[in-house]
Amino acid sequence: MSTSDPEGNHDGQSRGAFRARVREFLARNAPGPLGDLEPAEQLRVAKRFQAAAYDAGLIGITWPAEYGGRGLTAAEQQVYDEEAGHYDLPSSPFMVGMGMCGPTLLDLGSHEQKTRYVPPLLRGDEIWCQLFSEPGAGSDVASLQTRAVRDGDSWVVNGQKVWTSGAQFADFGALLARTDPDVPKHRGITMFVVDMHSPGVTVRPLRDMTGRAPFNEVYFDDVRIPADAVIGEVGGGWLAAVTMLGHERVSIGGSVRRGSDPLSCDNLVDLARRRNRSDDPVVRDRLAGIYARERALALFNTKLRQEAEAGSPPGARGSIAKLAGAELLWQAVDTAGLIAGPALTSWEDGDTAAEEMAVAINATPASSIAGGSNQVQRNIIGERILGLPKEPQVDRDVPFRELKVGTQRTP
Repeated sequence: MSTSDPEGNHDGQSRGAFRARVREFLARNAPGPLGDLEPAEQLRVAKRFQAAAYDAGLIGITWPAEYGGRGLTAAEQQVYDEEAGHYDLPSSPFMVGMGMCGPTLLDLGSHEQKTRYVPPLLRGDEIWCQLFSEPGAGSDVASLQTRAVRDGDSWVVNGQKVWTSGAQFADFGALLARTDPDVPKHRGITMFVVDMHSPGVTVRPLRDMTGRAPFNEVYFDDVRIPADAVIGEVGGGWLAAVTMLGHERVSIGGSVRRGSDPLSCDNLVDLARRRNRSDDPVVRDRLAGIYARERALALFNTKLRQEAEAGSPPGARGSIAKLAGAELLWQAVDTAGLIAGPALTSWEDGDTAAEEMAVAINATPASSIAGGSNQVQRNIIGERILGLPKEPQVDRDVPFRELKVGTQRTP
């Protein structure tokens, strides 16, 4: 039996002991629902749990021990994910750091950066956000206009970012800024670590149709960043961006389906039983399809983690996970509508389960956009995995200063 099987005969005893340790920890430490708490208190609870899980050796399971991780395998991570799926853990404040910024630092950061930033990121002492999208540069990230100009031992940053998840409580961000407008757009970009508490950083929440404000606008007005805050190389920001986007797509596509997720297969089955639809052959067929897709996506992401351990980063294959995850959510929404019918849009005051289902459904359209739209993912899969011809790019060799993008004005 493969060593990747968490319950396999090879090293199965240690895997079983690890699972028992995870179960015991979660049973003793997992907090209950946080919906009735104020946002500041929710964040405090989340940080306490993250720190306790890290101290127990259950965060950064596959990350290098040299930088605060545990140095274990994807099999142990799979065990933890399976057990964590039974709880509604307060992990959302740390998702960007754990799924995107931290892995990119490990890939491209200096030893000093990894030593400084990765351990507190894992423990939840410092929260991270990703600063890529702009009003005039969404799917075309390389058209970004935020500028970073060298001034002695610092870079001075001016510009605006948008759709920044978690910026309202972030301590640091991975910022893409243009450092050379006289070369083509993909070549004049640099990635920086930016302290979100620096003078000149302004964060403004954006409320979506769920009624919540998970996203933000972020403004930079003469924000100074130390010269050693560059991630990778000056002018090498596009490589850094592609690296982070690969991690982002795996992270989004491979997110653990929590037991409390209204659109998980288990909860859709419960909904069918409550609505007396569990014997309907059409409903059963839909639920079977959801289960199969959930399982296939989980196995695919386990495979990506195992290959990454062996030195083969996910690269463009992360787009497969991201696209599959987004399409799975839409299938779950359609199935919920089939099961509940008109009751899906109306519920009694105090029916928390119905309200959470409505919030999940209203949040689903964002899954087809966040982290790159479904259309972008299909282009990436077609071009970089299937080898189909690339779409024409007439601006690829034109200096950025000469392009008319977004709100840019020709100097």
